[in-house]
Amino acid sequence: MDQSKEKQASAMPPGDVDHYLRDLKLAFIAEHYGELATQAAGKQWSHVDYLGRLLEGEAHLRRDRATQNRIRQARFPVIKTLDQFRWDWPTQMNRLQVQHHFGLGFIKDKANLIYLGGVGLGKTHLATALGYTACLQGYVVLFASAIDVINTLAAAKNAGRLKQELKKYTKPALLILDELGYLPIDKSGADLLFQVISLRYEQNSIMITSNRAFKEWPKMFNNDSTLTAAILDRLLHHAETVVIEGKSFRMRGQIEP
Repeated sequence: MDQSKEKQASAMPPGDVDHYLRDLKLAFIAEHYGELATQAAGKQWSHVDYLGRLLEGEAHLRRDRATQNRIRQARFPVIKTLDQFRWDWPTQMNRLQVQHHFGLGFIKDKANLIYLGGVGLGKTHLATALGYTACLQGYVVLFASAIDVINTLAAAKNAGRLKQELKKYTKPALLILDELGYLPIDKSGADLLFQVISLRYEQNSIMITSNRAFKEWPKMFNNDSTLTAAILDRLLHHAETVVIEGKSFRMRGQIEP
């Protein structure tokens, strides 16, 4: 058999290539290997260069998909970024401290963040933006209101699934508990929240937003000063607190003349 016939006989049909690429879930390569082969021939790329371009595109696609999955699984109410934040609205806030948090060093240190301030001052915006930034940097994040966490865990406890459900709140690198203190929490709810905080202590980071100063937290936890002290002890041991003051941005139409 001459060389041309041998080459023809050994060539893999394009349909087989597509089949193998689908089986291996190489989506980018499956879509682009043909056009890149044409470019490779025209620009005289080496086989290694051609393969490198395909692998680079596949890696980028997988990273993008993983990032989108993390964002989806974080369950943000809406996507917010730091660039959208109105720094001029709060009358008092340590801007440099907040910007430093977006370096995400606190997640590496397994430390906590607590943002305190009245309604409409951007606490949830900043928490969402910070969580979104963490997702982009490869961290697993979960965003939930404090009451939703308590209600979910209470239902799981009644169904005998508390241990399994707790894992959902203990595994993420960053758990964002939004709006702590906006609704009253009974003793059972406070106990469940304590379990989450205790299990995450020095293991993973928590970010909390609240409209209540620390001195008001016993009222928030059914006037249980012992439980409140235990919660604060674990939260504040490795934590930074940001206090935001001012008037509600959402009420600006009624506030401004």
